[in-house]
Amino acid sequence: MGALLATLLAAPALAGPRHVRPYPSPVADPVQMTLVDRDNGDWLPTHPHRGEQWVAGQPGHRYAVRLTNTSDRRVLVVLSVDGVNAVSGETADPSQAGYVLQPWQSTEIGGWRKSLGEVAQFVFTDPRNSYASRTGRPRNVGVIGIAVFEEAWHPRPHPHAPGIAKSEASRADAPAADMAEAESSGYASRAQRQQLGTGHGQREWSPASRTHFVRASRHPSQVSEIRYDTRAQLVARGIIPRWRHHRDGIAAPRAFPGGFVADPPR
Repeated sequence: MGALLATLLAAPALAGPRHVRPYPSPVADPVQMTLVDRDNGDWLPTHPHRGEQWVAGQPGHRYAVRLTNTSDRRVLVVLSVDGVNAVSGETADPSQAGYVLQPWQSTEIGGWRKSLGEVAQFVFTDPRNSYASRTGRPRNVGVIGIAVFEEAWHPRPHPHAPGIAKSEASRADAPAADMAEAESSGYASRAQRQQLGTGHGQREWSPASRTHFVRASRHPSQVSEIRYDTRAQLVARGIIPRWRHHRDGIAAPRAFPGGFVADPPR
């Protein structure tokens, strides 16, 4: 099931849950985030390195961000890809629009939200061809992040269809001058070292609906990041050991390789 797009009407940031009763016993880091290679169906393992989590992507492959709500309450997840909000296209900020997950719900976000019916596929591509770079924002190419908000408690029916929640306070995108400054301050060279970004791929059907969501606090209860690049770059940076890189290139034996019993050689 897809996620609800939380499209709350623009409103001043909440100082706290006034006149509402919060859920009891909040869960620490309620949302798990993983990446899935959609072209081969593989879950992409994370490689811890100096306090960061890294994933090796394959250029040209489509991917999805899998989000799993491990709590018994609804949560709002603001998804950032290369520093860009995957729902609104703004330079990402936790106050913006995001996806609402029902209790225990898992969903895969496979692209940039174009409408309530379509997304443009996430595709691993050259950083210069990434959506962030093509819109003048190469500064944060190579990172995927989520900001998670708990909900201020009040009873409501749980719809079966997924939905979207709007930003809590409207925030203008980064001005062109700031983008030019980012280009000239060394971030462009960092993007050149980065070998992988997320492109704006073909459109596909991905239904969502709008829903109402009141944040329990101004600040997210969880912020998580996954950095990504090509496997060769992860090896060059020492994130994946070279011996493991070579071992991974050898196909593992399979118990059922397929076919029928052939005659033995003469």
